[in-house]
Amino acid sequence: MFKLMGNKRLFILLVAIMVFIAVMGFTLGGRGGVSWPEKFVADTVAFGQGLIYKPVRSVAGFFEDIRMLKIIYEENRTLRLTLAQYARDTARLNDLQAQNERLKEALEFTERQKNADNYKYHIAEVIGVSPDPYNSTVKINLGERDGMKTDMAVVTVDGLIGRIVRVTPFTSNVQLITDLNGVEGTKAISATVKDSETDSFGMIESYDKENGLLVMTKIDPGDKQLGEGDTVITSGLGELFPHGLVIGTVVSRDVGQFGLTYNAMVKPAAQFTKLREVFVVEVPEN
Repeated sequence: MFKLMGNKRLFILLVAIMVFIAVMGFTLGGRGGVSWPEKFVADTVAFGQGLIYKPVRSVAGFFEDIRMLKIIYEENRTLRLTLAQYARDTARLNDLQAQNERLKEALEFTERQKNADNYKYHIAEVIGVSPDPYNSTVKINLGERDGMKTDMAVVTVDGLIGRIVRVTPFTSNVQLITDLNGVEGTKAISATVKDSETDSFGMIESYDKENGLLVMTKIDPGDKQLGEGDTVITSGLGELFPHGLVIGTVVSRDVGQFGLTYNAMVKPAAQFTKLREVFVVEVPEN
């Protein structure tokens, strides 16, 4: 019985070897096409690879897009910082150029004034502006230690803007001439016409805020010198503002109250907004 079983196993082994050799010969031999089992296996493997590759490719592409977005974000951030720095540098350069132009005008102004009078001009920087619309004042960075005193006239390169009304050791408050409408502490400006100082006289006592014009009153009806287009300057007769400071230009002349005197509307020569540098006028003591 055991012998029969051993022969059976040997027989099965021989058959398996013969089948294996036949398959090897079949696969190694030349053939014109691919068998259907090979096609099935190849298609199955390709389908499986496709199922795996597509998600993997999508995930890889997703992370690649994230990496590219991060790179673009960093580049944009760097670009924004560069543009911001460029804008700051450009603004600073423009401000320096504007300041340089203003200082050139200031230098030319002081040179002209040296030839016109013997006043001393202290250049000051405006460091503050009053927010009160009924109290037009500005603060400058010169004070008692710089020789500033109350009632000193203050001008720009264009013309008179006001006078000092308060002094501290390091700063001074300047009341603008646009505040001449009966505000406590304001003083009228004695004025005349340039090149006709001995023939013209008037007082600037108020400011027409609606039209932006100074009102010159008490003009003698016999004064034929003052007319439209004339330059009005300080006369120096009021002993407050020194003689010769430009105030503005006459734009009209009308009969005053009761017809006894004339009034004139004067356009200020100076600008009262965006004040940067101003000059405090010091009159040498005789």
